[in-house]
Amino acid sequence: MNTADRTPADLLRSALASDAGRPLLTYYDDATGERVELSAATLANWVAKTSNLLQDELAAARGERLALLLPAHWQTAVWLLACAATGVVAEVDGDPADADLVVCGPDRIEEARACTGERVALALRPLGGRFPEAPAGFSDYALVAPGQGDTFAALDPPGPDDPALVVGGAALTGGELLARARADAAALDLGPGCRLMSTRGYGSWEGLSAGLFAPLAVGGSVVLCRNADRQAPEALAARRESERVTHFAD
Repeated sequence: MNTADRTPADLLRSALASDAGRPLLTYYDDATGERVELSAATLANWVAKTSNLLQDELAAARGERLALLLPAHWQTAVWLLACAATGVVAEVDGDPADADLVVCGPDRIEEARACTGERVALALRPLGGRFPEAPAGFSDYALVAPGQGDTFAALDPPGPDDPALVVGGAALTGGELLARARADAAALDLGPGCRLMSTRGYGSWEGLSAGLFAPLAVGGSVVLCRNADRQAPEALAARRESERVTHFAD
């Protein structure tokens, strides 16, 4: 754990500085059979591209609200960290009609149309694949993100007292987010090098913490499992062993 971290964006920078090549986020979807493993460097590259997309292409500014209508997914983690880097406030399952911009998955397109600002849609297909045809009125993330720059510098960097996240009706600043993540890590007995497997969704703080923020806050890594209820208990137990999981959250 790097006690100098002051904002959520610092968590990824600390992971890079510690060991850029180690697996930081491993994602399973047991409905599709998909497995994606992202090292700290690869995750940081996706976050940089998405941050540049937010700041340069979508002209999103610090303090603006982004309705995040995505499930627990590795690309959702990318968007959460990109919002943290730019100072855009991620509102998990927020009302698109009240947001400055919206990011959604394929099953929430119609709901997202209520946003009058920029709209981005993710196909959530294996390997980050694009839509066969982009939904009308939306940018296809898989088309617009890859061409963005591989490094990012915020024009107006957020600080620990800036709003960072809204989830379950609770609004958190960057500093409050870190404090809660560290407290959760202590409650779960997480420490440097831990590997937490989470089957929780991203629709609550508990899911976001276990599936991203708490392990990163102490120098650990995440195995994020979506649709894990489709797996037999023995299959999940085998996964825990093969992924060298040290802690589990369901």
